[in-house]
This record gives sequence, C-alpha cells and structure tokens, in this order.
Amino acid sequence: MKTINAKVGVVILMIILAAVSRIIPHPYNFTPLVAISLFGGAMLQNKWQAFVIPIAAYLISDLVFFLLGGTGFYGISQLFVYGAMLLVTALGTTMGKPKALKVLGYSIGGSAIFWIISNLGVYFGSRIAGAIEFEPGLTLGMTYLRALPFYNTYSNELFLGAFAGDLFYTSVLFGVFALLQKSYPALRYSKA
Repeated sequence: MKTINAKVGVVILMIILAAVSRIIPHPYNFTPLVAISLFGGAMLQNKWQAFVIPIAAYLISDLVFFLLGGTGFYGISQLFVYGAMLLVTALGTTMGKPKALKVLGYSIGGSAIFWIISNLGVYFGSRIAGAIEFEPGLTLGMTYLRALPFYNTYSNELFLGAFAGDLFYTSVLFGVFALLQKSYPALRYSKA
C-alpha cells in the first residue's frame, strides 16, 4: 500500500469512528461535528475528500438516528448545519501543519462559525410555518440572544455541550493522529 493511501485510510477511519460516537450515549450536544470537519479539511489534501467525507460520515449518522426513531433529519435548519460543516472544513484546509495551539484556535474558530451559521438556520427555519422550529414573531436578534450561553439553561446546555464536544473531539482526533504518526512514519505530516 502506498504511503499516501495508508494516511488517507487512517484519516477516513478516524472520521467515521468519530461520527459513530454520536450514536452512543453522550452529554447533550456533545458531538464531533466541528472536529470531523476541521480534521478532514486539515488532513486530506484531495479537496473533494476533505469536503465529502466528513459530510458523508455525519449524514450516515443522521440516517442511523432517523432509522432508530430519533431526530436524524429535522428540517430546513439542518441544511445550515451541513453548510456550517463545509465552512469549518474550508477553515481546516488553511491549517497547515497541526500544532497544539493552532488546533485549539482553529477549534474555537470552528465552534464560532458553526454557532453563527446554525443559529441563522434556526431563524430561517422559524420563518416557515409547519417547520419544527416554527415560532411566530421570532427575530434574528432574538434567535442569537437565545443561543447565547448565559441566556437560559437550555442554551447553556447547547453551547457548553457543543463547545466541550468541539474541544474534546478535536483534541482526540488530532492527538491520536499525532501519536500514530510517531509510531508509523508512513503517516507523518504531509496532507493526505
């Protein structure tokens, strides 16, 4: 197997495993969404793979949730979730060689991008009568106010779970990959 193929395979496997972690019990909103997008963008040189693989892994986990009777597909705001993933992936493509502080900064930036875009989706979803998020009279400002971590307990759970999940999964993906690179020279840094 060529070096480049081994690295791509390991990165894809790690993204899939992170996406599967959504299915096991976890704290509310503690998901690998930002992490798999950032990791895919940073580690996969082939642009179509960097963008498609994280989206496909997350889409499959949404499908599993749906088939298990959960909320795998929940309305128009989900399109904004996937759009935010694409933007975070684009952010990851600018990372270069991952270093601990750089990964931390990119994770925080990815969290911010996701928060802004996904809450914009909640606002647009609330504009459509019959949508799950429909709430008459909801303004864009109120949507963001409700999403602030200090506004109410529910927003606090959403924000802290997402932020903690972003930091945790980003640390795990980049950390485990760095450890693997030390043991397996074929995985050493060069974008896959």
